[in-house]
Amino acid sequence: MRSPGGEVDRSGAFGTVGEDGDASQRTLFVLAVADYGDGDEDFTKGVNEQVDVVSAWWSTSGLEPAFRQVRAPELMTRDEVEDFVRAENIRTMRGDALVLFITGHGMAASSKTHYLVLPASDKNRKINTSVRTVDLVAAALDSHADNVLVIVNTCYAGQIRGELADMFHDISKTRRGRCKLDVLVTCDHDSPVRVRRFPTLLKAAFHRLRTTAGITRPHLSMSEFMTEFEKGLRPEERRHHQLHRVIDNSSFTEPNPCLPNPGYRPVPEIFGSGLANTGIDGYWLDRATGRTQDNDSGWYFKGRDDLNRTIASLLSGPQSRGVLLLTGSAGSGKSAVLARAVVLSDPVFREAPVCKAAMEQAPEDTVPGAESVTVAVLARRRSAAQVATDILTGLGGTAQTPGASDDPVVVWVAQICEILRTRGEGAAVVLDGLDECDERQDIIDKILTPLKEFSEPLYRVPQPRADAETGPGGLRLLIGVRSSRPASDPGGVRLDKQERGLVEILKETFPSARVERTDDEGTKTDIEHYIAALIGNGVNPGAAAEAAAVVAPEAWPSFLDARIAGEQLKGESDPVGRAKDPQWQKLLKGGTTGLLRRDLLLVADEGLPTDVAHALLRASAFAGGLGVPWANIWPRMAQVFMGRTQVDNWDEMIAKLLSGRLNGYLTHDHQDDRRVYRPAHDKLSEALIDGRLLDSEDAA
Repeated sequence: MRSPGGEVDRSGAFGTVGEDGDASQRTLFVLAVADYGDGDEDFTKGVNEQVDVVSAWWSTSGLEPAFRQVRAPELMTRDEVEDFVRAENIRTMRGDALVLFITGHGMAASSKTHYLVLPASDKNRKINTSVRTVDLVAAALDSHADNVLVIVNTCYAGQIRGELADMFHDISKTRRGRCKLDVLVTCDHDSPVRVRRFPTLLKAAFHRLRTTAGITRPHLSMSEFMTEFEKGLRPEERRHHQLHRVIDNSSFTEPNPCLPNPGYRPVPEIFGSGLANTGIDGYWLDRATGRTQDNDSGWYFKGRDDLNRTIASLLSGPQSRGVLLLTGSAGSGKSAVLARAVVLSDPVFREAPVCKAAMEQAPEDTVPGAESVTVAVLARRRSAAQVATDILTGLGGTAQTPGASDDPVVVWVAQICEILRTRGEGAAVVLDGLDECDERQDIIDKILTPLKEFSEPLYRVPQPRADAETGPGGLRLLIGVRSSRPASDPGGVRLDKQERGLVEILKETFPSARVERTDDEGTKTDIEHYIAALIGNGVNPGAAAEAAAVVAPEAWPSFLDARIAGEQLKGESDPVGRAKDPQWQKLLKGGTTGLLRRDLLLVADEGLPTDVAHALLRASAFAGGLGVPWANIWPRMAQVFMGRTQVDNWDEMIAKLLSGRLNGYLTHDHQDDRRVYRPAHDKLSEALIDGRLLDSEDAA
């Protein structure tokens, strides 16, 4: 008797079986009959291809470990199949998810019964020598697993629909009401399967989910799985080879624990202390390090010691209070300074090598203490209600359901204030991008103004509590907001209401707030160091420093322009020569638009036509909000900007854009469980929306 199959290790290879599972276990069983001893090598190869792609798919790990995988050995007889089911405890299996994949020859009998054919089957004694497919399906469906998915890929698999409909009512009503139970078949009741078509379609779906689909959840819905699979079907194949859902005891649109998402990319946890809205696909890490690519492990921002020291001082001490308004012109690095405080205060991320190196190189008094930032919120393109719930969640609260006539923001801010009153220690809230949010005045009036009670120095609070020094801790607010850079000292002249910016409005809300700018003269040196760091890898340090010294005065006060210039120069064999080149200097003086124009011209050498790249970037700018999803949306929008010229390979062009020199001009985010892309800065969006980037005479 052959021994049962084995458990898969994390790499996807089948090994030995362990226990039959606990409440969190996820298991994939593969029952594949590949060799019928008839010399059909193509069939055997096709079945093995199916097993390989299924194994790869369910090896995907996300928030949980990858599926434990158990493949049946080479089964010859009905008894051996039953022994396998018994030995692996499929009928009594517990756990979060159980997936059963069945493939091999199938047979639809005249009794409307579907059989899995085995090498030792006798077509004249099918009842005793083959296996009723519905019995295998029932073993999984009536197990103790919380979620079950069975996929049957055999000829005439749709035949089991009627059998299952009758059998399914015999599963307890409690189980049917509590568990997600699904059965998919790959062809109709009267259709054979092409043994190699299923793995081809599944591989294509696997690839789309890892690239174009951009679904950011760890699990797929049944709708998403079936849609991506069927995208590869030709019109004439749809009836015979599409997926049929013959048992649908789960939501069609909700994420299903039985369907791991191959495209899920866990964002490194940089908010171990519960920071709200910090995991926007590495937003805080990108801004803190100054990196230009997602997979870059460097930390390029240095300097700004006085400003960082001020922030670290404000964040220190459980009872401290205060408001810091961090402001500056577009691209001058406000977010970078705030993000540094967010990242370096997180106790989990502080253990990462890149973070340790940054802390070791910085003066000790410029590094905020561990857990000194409680909540970090990016307000860009968010409403007052979203900002309020982010802060509330970060403070450990749960948003109450407002009444029909209640203002939700007022209700949730009242909860925030109650938490702050009863909290035994101080709290620090970082709010970035206030100038880019959807409802800035509501955020100031309904959220920030009520927090004044907790953030103003105690001597400014009317009728201070007698136990104020020993009572609840105060609130530290760090707010990032853009403002124009004054050409000279305004000499105390008060701006009228029409001329006032957000900084002046916030100063009226928080009279004791400290205002720090990120675009003063002292930042020229910081920009120079940043450019040199970007150029540095593989370049003589002296040459990198010399090139940076040439570029920094022209890029100042924009770290965005410095980033783009540094990215261009780091690929040059002679960065100093390029930095001093009159034509390149002309583009540099044009700021963001000049540098982007040059990269648009050069990207054609990477196989991405300039006009196609321009159209894709313009589409991302016009998308507004958090950005444009890849899937089918980005290509369709870009085609509008291409005019009559048709582009057939948009997915290939987007892949080149995201992997080439233009990737640094984009940032990505999550919206409606999809990854979306937009220009990395509003200055880039403005230049792209203007549409005249390629009108000027330029040279690469």
